[in-house]
Amino acid sequence: MSDEPREATMSVWRGTKSGGRFETYTVPSDEGMVVLDVIHRIQALRAPDLAVRWNCKAGKCGSCSAEINGHAALMCMTRMNTFAPGEEITVSPMKTFPIIKDLVTDVSFNYAKAREIPSFTPDPSVKPGEFRMQQVDVNRSQEFRKCIECFLCQNTCHVIRDHEENKKAFSGPRFFVRLAALEMHPLDTNDRLELIRQKAGLGFCNITKCCTEVCPEDIHITDNAIIPLKERIVTEFYDPLAWVKRRIMGETPTRVGKGEPEPPSAKV
Repeated sequence: MSDEPREATMSVWRGTKSGGRFETYTVPSDEGMVVLDVIHRIQALRAPDLAVRWNCKAGKCGSCSAEINGHAALMCMTRMNTFAPGEEITVSPMKTFPIIKDLVTDVSFNYAKAREIPSFTPDPSVKPGEFRMQQVDVNRSQEFRKCIECFLCQNTCHVIRDHEENKKAFSGPRFFVRLAALEMHPLDTNDRLELIRQKAGLGFCNITKCCTEVCPEDIHITDNAIIPLKERIVTEFYDPLAWVKRRIMGETPTRVGKGEPEPPSAKV
């Protein structure tokens, strides 16, 4: 085992919304470090004014999201031994959100989108203590509730990453997960399908799975949330066979969709 001192070299973005640049720092490193550890050491030894958001350092609070060598990831869950010895590591703030300072971004967009989603609405005739669910429904909802709101999926989604103008009309993958959890809950009585189709902009997603690839909680965002929601929209608004079946069975008629909304970026 070598006794030679280890060093880590990082190129860290420094600046504000007005502009900035990458600054390179070299600091001592220890075995077992993660990227966030090195950032903290840079703060301690080289740049005490370096701004970084973090909390738990255990991959559960979602605070330390950044782009490491261009890849969206949690700094606390990215181990230094995954990089080549001597490799210069680039750390930059999430691209999709406005920069506040250095590695800290303004993610208030996500909280505004969260407020647009109607809450869980149980049947008022069912009293507390009388709720019953099948285990399969519990398991489905449990996956969606693993979300730690790191917003890496939001950051990676090209619909808003590459088109700022789409943000008003598109909720993003994190909130399709939330909507799926509510829509698939057997005890929820709220109808959100028109909201999902028109206001949340589900149709803008072309299921490239980039959101799923960066999720630190391994939520199958595309397969288990987005695609099932798309299927429900098609069945409710556009499926002629579903329309015929409902007519025959005397059920509530299928609603007629008046065309999918276009993303604002399509008009630019």
